Amino acid sequence: MTVSNLPLIAMLKTRMHWHQARQKVLAENVSNSDTPGFAPRDLAELRFTARGQPSGGNLPIVRTASAHLAGEASRPGESEIPAGRFETRPSGNAVSLEEEMLKASQNQADFQLATSLYQKSLQMLRIAAGRGR
Repeated sequence: MTVSNLPLIAMLKTRMHWHQARQKVLAENVSNSDTPGFAPRDLAELRFTARGQPSGGNLPIVRTASAHLAGEASRPGESEIPAGRFETRPSGNAVSLEEEMLKASQNQADFQLATSLYQKSLQMLRIAAGRGR
């Protein structure tokens, strides 16, 4: 069994990849803050099964009106979450820069936590294997 097959290590790697994808989505929200009619997006929260596998699978993008463009295939754990915003600009844009920046900073802190846990787990495995630091 390789180190990458250990459930904790695999879960932490998946979590870091999820945070990376979420940061991209949040950055797109910020960059489109002046685009008329733009609706902000976010990733669905990543959850794991009891065996450490990501749950949910592929979530399809659904066209709710015939005028909508056909979307790309979604990635595991990704879905559009309707934004329950309190402010909408006259252009129809619902991006709140303050809220998006708070999400981005929280996402960065969570990514750093997952990275730290990953590093500490690898250090513990090295110590257990007798290789020290």
